Order: sequence, then structure tokens, then C-alpha cells
Amino acid sequence: MLPPSPSKTRSTVLADHIRQRINNHTYVPGSQLPTEARIMTEFGVSRTVVREALSHLQAHGLVTTRHGIGSFVTVPIDISPFNFAADQADSLRDTIALLELRIALETEAAVLAAKRRTASNLIRLEAAHAAFGRAIMEGTDAVSADFTFHNEIAKATQNNHFANVMQQVGESSIPRARTAHRGPIDETKRAYLRRVHDEHASLLNAIKNQDTEAARAASRTHLSNSRDRLKARQTTLS
Repeated sequence: MLPPSPSKTRSTVLADHIRQRINNHTYVPGSQLPTEARIMTEFGVSRTVVREALSHLQAHGLVTTRHGIGSFVTVPIDISPFNFAADQADSLRDTIALLELRIALETEAAVLAAKRRTASNLIRLEAAHAAFGRAIMEGTDAVSADFTFHNEIAKATQNNHFANVMQQVGESSIPRARTAHRGPIDETKRAYLRRVHDEHASLLNAIKNQDTEAARAASRTHLSNSRDRLKARQTTLS
């Protein structure tokens, strides 16, 4: 049974338990979590509590959910396989700087999108997310679909200034658009894109559920992961 906590909700306590099992490798990266029914039975909680806990873990990049299949422990990717060439150090620094701006801007955009999104906004966001998935299957770098997804979040704020900034930056806001070699992807790059796609799914679900805190966390986690992967690449080039 789940022990009570005077300062935390039941879903947060459950998320902490699952996080601990991930950290101590009871649940190893890439493994499937127990079903919702098994978690409900083990901890004596409702399905709503389980889903809220999984949503919290998704927002923090620890778990990904594949609809109709189940939830899986995220496989960490330390460095983006879409590499910058050694002579592109200045471009890499500029891309990291742009991501720092995007973290500040798009995290707030995600919060507003979760508050204000309309049914038509959701349709376009889901279409962009599906287009990203198709690009992965087709073996392309998904830059256009990636930008469209983030641009649709900006539009869902119902504040034209967010959308205008995204339009001005354009696809160059996507780090893969600046890499040395664009073209067909190998399995390592495909795995990387699946991770990005899963991060988008967590953000999309938070906006769909109008969960502003989960949207904030999912956006910051996604963009911070991109920044940190590029910083690791910067270290290898310096």
C-alpha cells in the first residue's frame, strides 16, 4: 500500500516510488513498466492516481508512453548523433545560445498553450506530432515536422507575438537544421529521433490535459535535454 504523506499528493508519492526504482535500476532503461492494473494493485491506488504519476514522470523525461502498448523507462542519450563538424564551433555555440532563449520563451508558451489551446489547436498539434513519427519511419531527419510542432504550440498561446518570434527564427531554431550533414538517418539517429518524439508526446499530452505544470516541466525538460546534448558535443570539439 502507498504510505500517506502530509505534504504530497498520492500521485506525487507514487511517482517518487517509481522514480526510485528507475534510479536503482529495478526498472532498467528501455524496459516496460508494470501495467496500470498491476501498479494499482501493488500500491492500492486508483487508475487516476497511476496516470497522474506516469504523466509526472513523462514530464521529467523519465518515462515514455506508447499508446496501446504501455509505458517504458526512457533510454538516456548523452550526445546528439546529428554532429557538428569541427570547423562549426561558432555555429554550435550560437545554437546553444538560441536554445537558452528557447527554454525561456517556449516554456512559458507551453504554459499558456495548456491554458488557452482550442480544439483546432489540438488537431494541428497532433497532426504535427504524427508527421514527425512518419518522418522517422521514412528515415528522414524530421526537421520540418519538429519546427511545425513547436510553432503550433506558439500559436496555441493565442498570443501572436509568440508565433511571430517562431516564424522569424524559422527552422534554424531546430539544432538538426544546422548540422554538418543532413540526409538519410541510421539506426542511432533514428533512436535519437524517437526520444525527441517521445518528449514531444509528453508535452502534447500535458497541453491536451490543460496541465500547466506538466506542460512547463515537459517543455523545459525537452529543450534542456537538447541544450545539454549540444554542450556535451561542444566539449568534444574544444
